Amino acid sequence: MKPPSRWVNRAVHAAWRWVETAGEIAPGTHRGDRFGHLGEGSCIGFPLATLMNEHCIHVGDRTLIGRQVTLSVGYGPGDPGASPRGLVIGDRCVIGARTCLTAHESIEIGDDVWFGQDVFVSDASHGYQRPDVPIGQQFGTHDPVVVGSGSWIGHGAILLPGTRLGRNVVVAAGSVVRGEVPDHAIVAGAPAKVVRRYQPGLGWVGRGGDVRPVAPTPGVEDEPATATAG
Repeated sequence: MKPPSRWVNRAVHAAWRWVETAGEIAPGTHRGDRFGHLGEGSCIGFPLATLMNEHCIHVGDRTLIGRQVTLSVGYGPGDPGASPRGLVIGDRCVIGARTCLTAHESIEIGDDVWFGQDVFVSDASHGYQRPDVPIGQQFGTHDPVVVGSGSWIGHGAILLPGTRLGRNVVVAAGSVVRGEVPDHAIVAGAPAKVVRRYQPGLGWVGRGGDVRPVAPTPGVEDEPATATAG
């Protein structure tokens, strides 16, 4: 098959770039006005995957949400039981492409949180105890999800219902997380476990007791650290 001429190829890509720019959702756009709140300088990339019940979604200032992202609250468009603040995303966040944030009661993401691509977060799952009912019809209980400010969620991670991450938490790529994670911790695995945690005056302590020193901050005196945790 003969490839398209250079000018046709150029025109198609130029047109697609125009569509992407024109389709972005930002404050003051038609679709942006449907949000509960869409902060100054924030933007949602186009094309979208799914937006459902935007009036229940609140996004802070200067937050960037990538293409093909799903943001949804409730069980269907116009769900009368949808929480008015079902999905809250803070200031200066980055939500990677193809991420799925599905809230039925409450997903709350703090400020300065960065997501990799293909992250999945939900505050509800399904049941399985009734053998005569299809699994997809056995709705599970709601269990809110909280992601603390300053955290990093790696590529392909899954945050299950009931996940509550502290501040400045790292979730390794591909991890499956449920339950409480303390501030300044690194979790990895499926199911995810704490593999390293910051201890003031000591450093970043691993599960085996090894210590990585605190990286210096310009203009701030370094903290003392020992070689091993004791």
